[in-house]
Amino acid sequence: MEKVLQDLKPQLVFKYFEEISQIPRGSGNEKGISDFLRKFGEDLGLETIQDEYLNIIIRKPATKGYENAPCVMLQGHMDMVCEKNKDTVHDFTKDPLKLRIEDGMIYASGTTLGADNGIAVAMGMAVLADNSIEHPEIEFLVTVDEEAGMTGAMNLDSSKLKSKYILNLDSEEEGYILVSCAGGATAKTTLPVEYTQVSDNKVGLSIDIKGLLGGHSGMDIIKQRANSNKLLGRLLNLLKVDYDLANIHGGSKNNAIPREAECVIVIDKNLLDETKNQISKIESLFKHEFSTSDPGLIVEVKETNVDKVFTHELKDKIIKMYNLIPNGIQTMSMDINGLVESSTNLGVVVNNDNEILFESAVRSSVSTLKDDILNRMDLLTNSLGGKFVVESDYPAWEYAKGSELEKICVETYEKLTGKKPIIMAIHAGLECGLLLDKMPNAEAISLGPDMFDVHTPNEHLNIKSTENTWNYLLEILKSIR
Repeated sequence: MEKVLQDLKPQLVFKYFEEISQIPRGSGNEKGISDFLRKFGEDLGLETIQDEYLNIIIRKPATKGYENAPCVMLQGHMDMVCEKNKDTVHDFTKDPLKLRIEDGMIYASGTTLGADNGIAVAMGMAVLADNSIEHPEIEFLVTVDEEAGMTGAMNLDSSKLKSKYILNLDSEEEGYILVSCAGGATAKTTLPVEYTQVSDNKVGLSIDIKGLLGGHSGMDIIKQRANSNKLLGRLLNLLKVDYDLANIHGGSKNNAIPREAECVIVIDKNLLDETKNQISKIESLFKHEFSTSDPGLIVEVKETNVDKVFTHELKDKIIKMYNLIPNGIQTMSMDINGLVESSTNLGVVVNNDNEILFESAVRSSVSTLKDDILNRMDLLTNSLGGKFVVESDYPAWEYAKGSELEKICVETYEKLTGKKPIIMAIHAGLECGLLLDKMPNAEAISLGPDMFDVHTPNEHLNIKSTENTWNYLLEILKSIR
């Protein structure tokens, strides 16, 4: 293994980050990384638990002078979002990430970096391995499946946990202390597929929308970047020629704003030039609307062969679902300026021989508003004769104003930097809400280094900010008595 990060500080943190970057760990494929962490804890001679869901708990006793301090949990998740550029050859089930350093940042070549949330894993490992650090008893919790549904945290046996303070290391901005986050759910609509044969004198056209920036469906939703699935639906609705629809596909994760979408249509050969001309005009419309947020947007058209198409009735249902399903910001908070209160992200659209799936991430810091969005999706689905299910429904993390842990973190930051941290709520899902439901007497905050474009192949981690956050974490641990 080429050690790209070996000269970076903090040395142990980046050593472990590079090691875990060699282990495939997409959501649902965490056995390898879970076993690696179990062995890591056992090799250190520490109490190590791997539960039936592959969550990991490792405990390290308090150092001298901290024996009577409350137990502190360092918490993160081991899975990562697996996104890659279309021209990148990479198998997330077996290939290591290819790390590189550029302008003080760490990237992975053509893929997501997994700093969300590999940096939490690396920091926790470094605390466990470094016996020179002063700290209370440490309870290192690393969960599975956070990105896809938080099922690791949902199924965690709370009787195994003893911490009073939870330091969640899954944030993405240095200098911010997160104290609240949205709840969420995965919404899935399926429509049964019905096909018919292609008539003579027809030609197939593949239409690709790409070049979008994408982003995290919670943190980046306020940037109002283009959603390739929604754009594809608009294009199909705006297209004023007689066409059949043969295939649709867009996005791969509901928690990532989709960057690419494609479909195949079938038209009369005599309409080829007119169809291409209309698509070009629609592309110009999209480019104008998203010239600031997504300047790289393009629509490509290529001729292709097709042997079967959706029925006209199904085509109409698909277009209605694309265009009417809620997407983007739904409500803004009236209490916290600039905070998205509720949103949806149509992250995945895909068809197979049996059904078409529309999958969305729904988020809200108000549970009744989340329910309202889900109810509207259910009504739309039922009106089109589809099936609607809700999965991975997790609670919001409500702000506990003035908690002792918040005071410790604020005072430590001021002492370390001479500046006040920013106390913030975010429109993203963290596991703190689920953990606090299981640990009602605990307190939690979330912190982390600067990282950018998470859930996209341009994800990058600030090296200096990681060092700053590491030093801050050590000072917090030192301050808890």
